[in-house]
Amino acid sequence: MAEEKIENEVIEEVPTVKAGAPASVSTSDDFDWDAYENGASENAEDRSKLAEAYDKTLNTVKENEVVEGTVISINKREVVVNIGFKSDGVIPMGEFRYNPDLKVGDKVEVYILNQEDKKGQLVLSHKQARLNRSWTRVNEALQNDEIIKGFIKCRTKGGMIVDVFGIEAFLPGSQIDVKPIRDYDIFVGKTMEFKVVKINEEFKNVVVSHKALIEAELEAQKKEIISHLEKGQVLEGTVKNITNYGVFIDLGGVDGLIHITDLSWGRVSHPEEVVSLDQKLNVVILDFDDEKKRIALGLKQLTPHPWDKLDAELKVGDHVKGKVVVMADYGAFVEVAPGVEGLIHVSEMSWSQHLRSAQDFLKVGDEVEAVILTLDREERKMSLGIKQLKPDPWENIDTKYPVGSKHMAKVRNFTNFGIFVEIEEGVDGLVHISDLSWTKKVKHPSEFTQLGAELEVVVLDIDKENRRLSLGHKQIEENPWDVFEQDYTVGSIHEGTIIEMQDRGAVIELKDGVEGFATPKHLVKEDGTTAKVNEKLEFKVIEFNKDAKRIILSHSRIKEDADRIANGEEPLTKENKPGKSRAKKESSPLQNQNIEKTTLGDIDALQQLKDQLSGNDAK
Repeated sequence: MAEEKIENEVIEEVPTVKAGAPASVSTSDDFDWDAYENGASENAEDRSKLAEAYDKTLNTVKENEVVEGTVISINKREVVVNIGFKSDGVIPMGEFRYNPDLKVGDKVEVYILNQEDKKGQLVLSHKQARLNRSWTRVNEALQNDEIIKGFIKCRTKGGMIVDVFGIEAFLPGSQIDVKPIRDYDIFVGKTMEFKVVKINEEFKNVVVSHKALIEAELEAQKKEIISHLEKGQVLEGTVKNITNYGVFIDLGGVDGLIHITDLSWGRVSHPEEVVSLDQKLNVVILDFDDEKKRIALGLKQLTPHPWDKLDAELKVGDHVKGKVVVMADYGAFVEVAPGVEGLIHVSEMSWSQHLRSAQDFLKVGDEVEAVILTLDREERKMSLGIKQLKPDPWENIDTKYPVGSKHMAKVRNFTNFGIFVEIEEGVDGLVHISDLSWTKKVKHPSEFTQLGAELEVVVLDIDKENRRLSLGHKQIEENPWDVFEQDYTVGSIHEGTIIEMQDRGAVIELKDGVEGFATPKHLVKEDGTTAKVNEKLEFKVIEFNKDAKRIILSHSRIKEDADRIANGEEPLTKENKPGKSRAKKESSPLQNQNIEKTTLGDIDALQQLKDQLSGNDAK
């Protein structure tokens, strides 16, 4: 009985072990109990039927295809999706961040990456499924003007990156909202609605816009507002944006612009000096364009013009105080009252006649006192002067700087014909190049002095009407040519240094700084060579002209006259100077013959002979 009981218990348990076995079990004698105990099925035919029945309960899936599944579980990290396969797939929660409203029971598309990984797990991807079908859906959204959802991933240059159907689309900053965005970071991590506005298939670029969703509504609102606008109408608005050139005002659905010149009657460097963002203020409509939907607004027009409030007692000659608001090369604009400006021309800043820039006298922000020179209330113009606060130095020029008086002056400018100097501010004079030195031939004033240097001058002439002074520098000293006339008599011999060679001859510096000149033929030395620069030689004066301040010298004449005296002839003078042809004949032997050098004794003998001849002439 015990054996029969065990056998019956085994037979009763068989249906529960084999999930696909028939409802009744045969207990025929040919049942293979040994195979059963080893885990084998009854026979191959039964096993095949069991597998076939099980497979019919599952979906047939293939790798690398997109199927639809059902969300059966969600946690912070994973989403479990059932696609009807023998196992469920697990997808990272990050692939659903564009859809924060995802819940259990939702249908989602998934891409089958692998039917069974090493752990026997079905591997799915929702992101890959979206990518495979995203371009089709994006194009459909563009064609159908469909509103889609997207997840803002991060900021980028000029806008934001938005995840749309798994594609990274670009959201320009100007398309986030109808109002300028000041802080882009507040949108990162948000899911918003968008419209696809542009697709570039070649570069796989997508541009979306949130602003487009509300523009249609705003456009209708703008038309309604503009249809009721009138010039001169005063409206309340809010400062929406501030630029360098003006302020944009939100008038309740439509924008208007206050140009920087219409913010205030006074000078405005930047609109931020007058208004601030989100400030509410009243504005007046100056003009508007129905077609272009442009509205020009004004703020200063709501207050009276400052010129209309200007003191009626103010007149030419009165003194006013103000602040320099604008600088130009030609002058400075001074605000004497809010919105009332006067121009100080550069010529009215100083009594000086030198051409200078207004920046040399004033700068923006300076507080100045000035005299009203002209006042035109109708044209709303005023000219001012600051030099008039000081006495005109030319009023008493005759007594302060009389002819012959000596003064120190500052070199201001050079010209080819002289030097302009300033004795004091407003008192200028010219030193002609011929009045620089008694002795030196000055080719250009820059050889004599330099800009900014102090120069002592003598007043030679006064032209009060034209505000001109004729000055001299050499007149500081007595005319040395009165002394030179005694020292540099014709025939006298002096030591000199050649300081410059020219085509016509050489400039020779003598003692006392006086200069003489020698032509090339008078520079021939005893050995037949021509003297050079920096050579120090003896020269005979062959011509002296006090009026022309000219001394003509000769080195070769010393030897020529010595030879003439040795031959019993008189030295050459203007009276006995031979003609050009004779001079040419006589000079040729002189240049070719070897003559002994002149000694000091010869020079003394020549001087004695000269004195003797002078005595005979006197008798």
